[in-house]
Amino acid sequence: MHRCLQRHGISLLPEVEGDKPQKKSFKPYPIGYFHLDIAEVQTDEGRLYLFVAIDRTSKLAYAELHPRATRLVARDFLSGLIATVPYTIHTILTDNGIQFAKRQGTKAYWAIPFDRLCQAHHIEHRLTKVCHPWTNGQVERMNRTIKEATVKRYHYQSHDQLKSHLQTFLMAYNFARRLKTLKGLTPYEHVCKIWATEPQHFRIDPFQHTVGLNT
Repeated sequence: MHRCLQRHGISLLPEVEGDKPQKKSFKPYPIGYFHLDIAEVQTDEGRLYLFVAIDRTSKLAYAELHPRATRLVARDFLSGLIATVPYTIHTILTDNGIQFAKRQGTKAYWAIPFDRLCQAHHIEHRLTKVCHPWTNGQVERMNRTIKEATVKRYHYQSHDQLKSHLQTFLMAYNFARRLKTLKGLTPYEHVCKIWATEPQHFRIDPFQHTVGLNT
């Protein structure tokens, strides 16, 4: 993997803030607690929306690029995350954006697509406090990490170029990036470590799985 990436001359894993250990420890949760967020990125073809998810425990990352950021796209992103991750997702944390939450004053109406999917899979959907974006800091840092490795470092003439590079970066991050917060393990190695001791959290064997970009 490393030799293949080096042949392409791509610096995939810059030293960025997202790899620094947290000063304040998080409350421990079983694997399957994901932080979700949306960021905007640009190529010469225009704007794309980067949907990002990162597991609070394993730091496993998942991302999709979309031309729009609607409620249906948010639902489909969650559906892709559920299908891709080898273990059961029990909790999702998002901000109060309209893709994830109801508008103020409409809570008495039917559930939005994102919440209907959460309910179907018995996932607890938690929202950050209004005007407190730092409560979803893990995925905010992952967004910065992705941008530092892609759009802030390289010029992309097309959406496909960005998607290809992002796929390569995510594979390198999940399978090759050793994190201090995981005591030197990669996210994938940490997932496999949990599989060995807590298999009840898993739907499939993680050794038969890869996690990258869903295009």
